[in-house]
Amino acid sequence: MENLPKIKVGVIGTGALGRHHARLYAQSPNAEMVGIFDVQKEAAQKVGEEFNLRVFDNWQDLAAECDALSVAVPANYHADTTIPLLNMGKHVLVEKPIAAKIDEAVAMCEAAEKNGVVFGVGHVERFNPAMDFLEKYAHNTRFIEAHRLAAYPPPRPGMPRRGTEVSVVLDLMIHDIDLVLRMVNAEVERFDVVGIPVLSGSEDIVNARIKFVNGCCASLTASRVSQNPMRRFRVFQSDSYISMDYGKHFGMVLKRNKLGLARKDVELDEKNALAEELEDFIAAVRQTRETGVLHEPRVSGRQGLKALELAVAIEAEARRYNKEYGFEFPTWTPDEMA
Repeated sequence: MENLPKIKVGVIGTGALGRHHARLYAQSPNAEMVGIFDVQKEAAQKVGEEFNLRVFDNWQDLAAECDALSVAVPANYHADTTIPLLNMGKHVLVEKPIAAKIDEAVAMCEAAEKNGVVFGVGHVERFNPAMDFLEKYAHNTRFIEAHRLAAYPPPRPGMPRRGTEVSVVLDLMIHDIDLVLRMVNAEVERFDVVGIPVLSGSEDIVNARIKFVNGCCASLTASRVSQNPMRRFRVFQSDSYISMDYGKHFGMVLKRNKLGLARKDVELDEKNALAEELEDFIAAVRQTRETGVLHEPRVSGRQGLKALELAVAIEAEARRYNKEYGFEFPTWTPDEMA
């Protein structure tokens, strides 16, 4: 691919994730990094200076010079940012969740399909090395347990704390929802959910137990108010046990064989996972342009929509449960959350 014309890319949104998108595109042998844009111009200029990137005054001028763009703005702005790009015929990779609302996500997918462009969603955990093993033996999955715990995000001048524009289900749990849906590949039969707001105006800690029609069960816990961070995903299969600890960058596979249990250790490098995600997106764009046939990235818009649909249902069940039992929580204001 290095001898082929490079894909011209740009990044809209230069916060924590957008900064890494910009950095990795600039390092990619398959991409020509056109530039970046952020409504917070000072933040964009800082990233531009750090990686020697051109900073645009508006997204329209940036998009006009690009074949493809990453969108890494707050989730409640994903649709408003992405749909105009798709309608311009630009290929887009939007960070997770695909959108804050299902109707917005549907509109995004429809815009991509109407314009025949690549549309991917940034579920980066799909690109961790252990997922190769998990997907290969997914049909044997019986039980999944995931914990994704984080500290409350720090304040940002003039903006909500990162991720708090949505509940912790859409902010953090959706990573594991996407992985579970990929592993199980069956319809949801039922689920039980508990969740409460703690410091923000929406759920900050949630537990969901999901039962699928094929008998598989998943227990997911997500929190953004924990003092001890944890990001662990464990899978119990008929003949093996897989544990991925993203916090410790370590994975382990125990598989039964004729001699007993065979162990394989897997190193989990998140930086490489994001780089692989971006290269996967670039490759899909290149194949689409060269063949005239749409090539989907590993996580398509429709897959992102499916994860969002279950996430929204889980979120709604948490609120129904609290209402049924008369649980009331304070409504926090931006000043109180700062």
